[in-house]
This record gives sequence, structure tokens and C-alpha cells, in this order.
Amino acid sequence: MARALPFLPVTESLPALTAALANANRAILSAPPGAGKTTIVPIHLLDQTWRGDGRIILLEPRRLAARAAASRMANLLGETVGETVGYRMRLDNRISGRTRIEVVTEGVFARMILDDPELSGVAAVLFDEFHERSLDADFGLALALDTQSALRPDLRLLVMSATLDIERIAALLVDAPVIRSEGRSFPVDIRYRDRPGGERIEDAVTAAIVEAHRTESGSILAFLPGQAEIKRVAERLDGRFDQTTLITPLYGNLGQKEQDAAIRPAPEGYRKIVLATSIAETSITIDGVRVVIDSGLQRLPVFEPSTGITRLETVKVSRASADQRAGRAGRTETGLAIRLWHSGQTAALPAFTPPEILSGDLSNLVLDMAHWGVLDPASLSFIDPPPKVAWNEAKALLQLIGALDAAGAMTPSGRKIRDLGLPVRLGAMVLSASGAGAGRQAAELAVLLTEQGLGGTGIDIEERLRRFRQEGGERAASARRLAERLALSAGAGKGTESPTGAGPLLLHAYPDRIAMRRGARGRFVMANGRGAEVSETERLAGADMLVIADLTGRAAQGRVLAAAEVSRSDIECLLPEAIQRPEECFFDASSRQVRARRVTRLGAIVLDETPLARPNGPQAAEALAEGVRQLGLTCLPFSKAAEQLRQRIGFLNRTIGEPWPDMSDEALIASLDTWFTPFQHTVRSVDDVTAASLSDGLAALLPHGLQRELDRLAPTHFTAPTGQNHPIRYDGAEPVLSIRVQELFGLKSHPAIGGGKLPLVLELTSPAHRPIQTTRDLPGFWAGSWKDVRADMRGRYPKHPWPDNPADAMPTTRAKPRGT
Repeated sequence: MARALPFLPVTESLPALTAALANANRAILSAPPGAGKTTIVPIHLLDQTWRGDGRIILLEPRRLAARAAASRMANLLGETVGETVGYRMRLDNRISGRTRIEVVTEGVFARMILDDPELSGVAAVLFDEFHERSLDADFGLALALDTQSALRPDLRLLVMSATLDIERIAALLVDAPVIRSEGRSFPVDIRYRDRPGGERIEDAVTAAIVEAHRTESGSILAFLPGQAEIKRVAERLDGRFDQTTLITPLYGNLGQKEQDAAIRPAPEGYRKIVLATSIAETSITIDGVRVVIDSGLQRLPVFEPSTGITRLETVKVSRASADQRAGRAGRTETGLAIRLWHSGQTAALPAFTPPEILSGDLSNLVLDMAHWGVLDPASLSFIDPPPKVAWNEAKALLQLIGALDAAGAMTPSGRKIRDLGLPVRLGAMVLSASGAGAGRQAAELAVLLTEQGLGGTGIDIEERLRRFRQEGGERAASARRLAERLALSAGAGKGTESPTGAGPLLLHAYPDRIAMRRGARGRFVMANGRGAEVSETERLAGADMLVIADLTGRAAQGRVLAAAEVSRSDIECLLPEAIQRPEECFFDASSRQVRARRVTRLGAIVLDETPLARPNGPQAAEALAEGVRQLGLTCLPFSKAAEQLRQRIGFLNRTIGEPWPDMSDEALIASLDTWFTPFQHTVRSVDDVTAASLSDGLAALLPHGLQRELDRLAPTHFTAPTGQNHPIRYDGAEPVLSIRVQELFGLKSHPAIGGGKLPLVLELTSPAHRPIQTTRDLPGFWAGSWKDVRADMRGRYPKHPWPDNPADAMPTTRAKPRGT
């Protein structure tokens, strides 16, 4: 029977949607913010005959959105959450035997379908706000399409969003009908307030809020990139308004009560200012908000496969996100959106936020796909396939921790890690600790690191773990219960465990992020070679060694966000296989010499070293080549002949190409092992390198038989009509000959090389070797501007010949005889 639902813009599209899903098992719904798709569509689908008694699964990108959507739908049905409508997420569950609409987070759905590929008892899966393109959403849709094709052709799939990339989604969901809802609840006036380059975003948002509060009615929702900016704006607003204005933050680290308070309508006679991250961008309604202030910024995670580190990067929002944010102002009445950038910059914004699959950590995805039985990502239908580099790095990590075998198939340990539902590093830690009698402590640590805000936000994980164990509140209690379930699942015993520090436990999760202090207080180098920094005021800044669980920042120096202290004895006891004791030959830049040592090494960290006798031979030559890479080619004693040889070959490479080798600095540095190292087996220092060895090395770069061709195409000298040999320069785009003009008298054709095909650039000089003319046409010069040159030069150099017709004159290197 049809249900009485409020009339919202999406209501007009329901007949088309009904027809689409009656005739096909896939559909796409595009509806603007505030259209009501999140709540109206699932309830409407309850009455479709194809549903039978099957459940409808609604995917939401965030827990807050899932709880809010479930609560609103239950309210529309006159029920409480857990009856017809319920929700399921990592730390919270409101499901009963009566539940027919389950609102789940995207990660929960991925585990549901992996554990039950047939999706037993499920009639439809609705992917809400799919434009956010989380890794779990992309993976969930790929799995659902696979299930629908192979096992469940009756399963309905509906992809919904306010700002979909319709063409690409439609191409993936072949022949799926597209339904567009064009309506909007209420109009939104968009205004721009350009932010000067030097103005901090917190100051710009604060000023916009104060002005909007003074000139506009209703509550205000301000979007900021992160928690730190929210706190700074809250500090700036403190005391600006009377008690009828409530200032509430909204971000992921807040507990459920604080998040619910932020989206709850303001009491009668009050206004709210909600300071939010992009968590408030979709799927939730904050009643009473009619003004949105958009900073235009968001914080996105970017994974670096080479280091295994995910850092947060502040970037401009996409046009799709800006539209979603503006739409929050028109949910319940006519609204206003203030964008803190110039209107002309909107067109330059990216159309959509980059999908997480292109920049995220893929280790859990690779493990889950191995569980699904897929070793090649091309076997599943992804809108954007996983990048090969990140895929291979994830596969290598999983093989390192024993989760995958050499062929990429899941091992028994990998199955246990996957069943824990933790990031693979933390899953490996819990599994390893359970076997050593510390499973509960490791599980608590894993939950602490995956649930932001538990135990505070300090960087000292040991201190946070202590606080978490004593922390009150339902969220902390739920997290501790989850840790207990994880420990039991990993095989931890029920007896009392011996206390184990956070650092030793984390060694099994982040062996590549073991860090040793170097130099100044608070500065560390990690086993992966990257630098890390702890504020000097932190206790951990004085530690000798750390295990770093989280850090941010670019390049060589990251800022530590979470770490625990560890000792060398812990590492030697728990990770003996990670410590190596090789004899190394290395280049000492300060002395410009090759040296040798026996080291105790943990990745890039040298724990200690013992000097050895200075080496020679191939190892020393390789170390010397590394020194040249550090110092550059200028440290080598190239002779003039060697430099000219390099320039001649390089000239032919630039003009002819192969087989003539590239002689640029970059190319020679890259090929040191070919032309430098083989000629330095007895050399131990840069200062011992000879010019002859360099010339021999450069000549060795020439393919066999080209030496004679080199002399023909790019000779070292030009023989003048006087019989004198003059060097030819090849350091520019054209070969250049610098020569006194008198030596070319009598020459009626222009000098050339390369079998007469390549003219030389002539730098004609006076008897004093000062330039007087540059020409590529000597006969033309004789017939043309020679007259002016002669008039000028004969007065300056009267002792030298300046004939009227130099083409017929005798060449000479001498002055005129006396008396002539």
C-alpha cells in the first residue's frame, strides 16, 4: 500500500524510478541537494512488488549521515530507529527482526557482501551520495555488480547523488536508465566574497559569520577544512554574540552526542552557528540553517606508496562539492550561500573531488579482493581502476606480513587479518600479539588508532592508551567492547596478560616507521629513510627511538601525530630479522674518499658502525660513482680534449640522434656505471681520478666502429688555407670556428664539415683576435660587408694586409713586410 510521505522535489521523479526498477535491475538517480532522495526513495521502494520481504540496504559515506538518515526515516514512519528502519556501523547497531531498511556505512556494506556474496535476504542496494567516490563505495559497487551478474540477477542496484558524473556511471551500469530530479526545495542566492591572498582562512570565515549574523536571519553553517580551523574560528567568535546564539562544532572526532547536538534544531528563540568540515556536506539536514559560508577548502588524505604514509592535504573543493555545500542553505527555506573566493575562480575548480581509489592506501582492497578470489583488479567493474604502482606496493606489503603468498593468493594468516576488519598493518599486529600473549592490549591499541579522538589527541600513544582505558562515555565503552571482540577473534586467551608497552606492539604494524633520534631534540630519521619531527616541548622529543603510527607533511620531514617510545633491545628481541649487519663500502663527501665499515642497520637507520680498511676494486668504484652523483660532474678533472670529445659526440646526438649517445650532465650522471665505474677499479678518491680514464670512458660510450665516423662528421680541427689547424667548438647549437680573417684569404667557398653538408659558423677576428664579424656565408661576406670591415680595420691594423678582393688574395698569418 502507498505510504503518506511529504511532498519533496524528488517526489515528482518517483513514478519514473518505479518504472525503471520494475523493468530493469539497475538505475541512476540524479537529484540536487535538498531533494529528499536519501529519505523518500528508500521508504517508497518498500511498497514495490519486486521487493517481496527483502531488505533495502542504503549506503551512506559517514556514520553521522547514516544515523541521521535512519532517524529521519523512522520519524516519517512514526516509529523509532530499530523497527522498520535501522542502521549498522562499526561501533553501533540498531537492527531488529522487523528492520527492512538498513542504513549502513560503506565500509560495513563491503564486509557484508564479502561475507555473503549472495546478499541473502537483500532486495536492493542504494548507493547514496556516490559522487564522494570513497574507496569503499567504489569497491562495494564493483562487488554488487559482480554479484548481480553471477548470482543475483533479481538484485536491484540504485546509484544516487546530487552531483553525479552521469556519463561515466551510466557507462559502468550498462543500459541503466537515468532519472533526473530537477527540483530544489528552496532557491539559494549565491554570493562571492573574495579573500585577499594574505588573509588567514579563519579570519575570513569569522568576518563572514559576523556580518551574516548581523544582516541575515536564521542559523549559519560554515564549512572549514579541518578540526584545527574550526577550533580557531570558535575562539575568534567567543564573546561576539549574546546567549541566544549557540556555536557548535561538527567534525568526525566528536562523539555521537556532540554530533547530534550540532544537527539538532536550535531551541525556540535561538540561532545556531555550526562550524563543520565536509562531514556536513551531504545527507544530513540541519534544521533552521539558511546561510552557508563556504571556505572553499577541504582536507583530503593522500597516500604515498613509496613510504606507506597517508598525509592530509588541504585543497580547493570541487564544483560538485561547492554545489552540495550551497544546497545546505535551501533545505528548509530560501537560503544564502557566501563563497569566500572570486566568482571567476569557480570555473577553474575541478568538476569532482578525486576518487579515493586513485590516491588512497589499497592494502585492504587488495586483501579483500583476494578474499573474493580476484587477483587482477581488471576482473571487477571499477569506474577508475586502481593505480598499478599503489596496487603493487599494497601487494608487496601484504606479502611481507604473510597475508598473501607469492602468487598473490590469500594465506591462512591473511584470512585471519582480513576477518578482523582492521587496517592490514594493525590486523597483523593484533594477530602477532595474540600469539605472544598480548592480544587484548594490541586490540585496544588498534581500536584507539582507528577511532579518532579516543584517549585525547596527544601524540604520545602510551598516554592516550592509558586515558582510553579509563575514559567514560558510551563511545569509549563501545570501543572497548569492540577491542574485546577483536582480541577473541584473533585467538587471544581469556587470562590476564602481562603488561606490554605500546611501542613493542606497534613494531609489528610499522617496522618501516621505527625512528631514531638524530642531532637536535625532536628530530628523527625513520627506517624508510624519511625524516620526522616532534615538537621540542613534547616528552617524546627526548626519546632515543620511536615507532611512529601517524604523521603528516611532505618530502623529507614529516610532523609526528602519533608515536610510542621503543628501545633497541625491544627491536632486537621482537624483530631480529629486520636488523642487518653488512659490510658496506660508501662515499664520504667531506673527504671525497671511499671508505668501508661494518654496520648494524635497520633499514635507513644506522644503529652502530665499525670502520674497516679502505677498499678498492668494483665495490669502491661503485661507491665513487655515488660520490660523483652527490657532487656533480664538475668534481671530475676532464681535460680539454675530453671536454671537446664530449661536446663533439653531444653535438652529433643533438643533430643526428641515435646511435650517437647523449652527453648532457643528466645523461652522464645516469650512465656512470657504463662509462665511469669500469675505469676506476684502483681508485679510492675523487682526487685520484685521472683525465685519461675519463677520456677512455667517454670514448667507450661510442658504439663500435663510430670513432672514424666521428672524425669525419665532427672533426676536432679545421685546416686553414695557411696550413694552420684551428679547433672547432661544439658547445652550442652549431659548430663554431674562430679564426683570423687573413687566414681565409683566397677561400671562395664557405668552410663546412660532415662531408661538406654542415657549414661552420665563422667567428672572424682581427689580428689581435678580437671579433669583427660572424658569418655563415663567407663568399657573401667577401662580396658584401668586407668593404666596410676593410675600411675600419686597415686604419687600426695598418701592418696587416686588407686587400680589395680577399677571395683572390694569398692567405697569411703574418704582417706585411716592412716598406710595403
